[in-house]
Amino acid sequence: MCHTDSDFPVLGPAITTASGSELTLTAADGGVSRAFLAVPAKPSGAGVVVLPDNRGLHHFYEELACSLAEQGHFAVAIDYFGRTAGAAPRDESFQPQEHLPKVTRGTIDADLAAATKVLTDSAGTALKSLFTIGFCFGGRHSFLSSAPQYGTAGVIGFYGFPGSWPNGALGPTARVAELGAPVLGFFGGADQGIPASDVSAFDEALAGAKIPHDIVTYPGAPHSFFDRHLTEYAGAAQDAWARSLAFIGSHASA
Repeated sequence: MCHTDSDFPVLGPAITTASGSELTLTAADGGVSRAFLAVPAKPSGAGVVVLPDNRGLHHFYEELACSLAEQGHFAVAIDYFGRTAGAAPRDESFQPQEHLPKVTRGTIDADLAAATKVLTDSAGTALKSLFTIGFCFGGRHSFLSSAPQYGTAGVIGFYGFPGSWPNGALGPTARVAELGAPVLGFFGGADQGIPASDVSAFDEALAGAKIPHDIVTYPGAPHSFFDRHLTEYAGAAQDAWARSLAFIGSHASA
């Protein structure tokens, strides 16, 4: 379970101004949900779909989208729960547990496609490369978005579970043959929910499939270490953010 009160870390200066706004995302399957779009004044050419943790579109991810836009990247953060919880804004009292089991890879795919269209419509010819970045539940699905059909130039996952669920749903490690785009993954060495053996297995599977990747584990860091409240792990958060920006920069098309 991710921290319910986590906040996006303040990680450095902006290189351009950016604006953010809420919007309604309508997927091809008819699903309607809230999303948040951040637009840079000076585009880099990259667009990023932000895949939240199991809280859905929490303010953490609005801040993340704005921070990405302040680095020149168009960014849109999606929500998973519009089909069952409605598209209106939610407060901290929202309980996602009853809605999370109704989220499927199919509904995530539909929302990802709709978000990609939002980026394309917003950026126009300024959009050259597509990325995903996700956290926890969203990190797992960001890894899966490395598959060629998503058109990603690279994917980033923070503490996304790479193994298979107890219900038999296969994870990124088991589905590595389906993946293709470069992968950047971050894990906490003290994460009690993701054993080091699962991280190693994912790393080895990516290597065996010859997928460009970088798997980074921060010794002693817990799950959800990317949080401004966890000041003792600020160094890990700073490093992960720098690596994420460098990854986007190195894989973005000119």
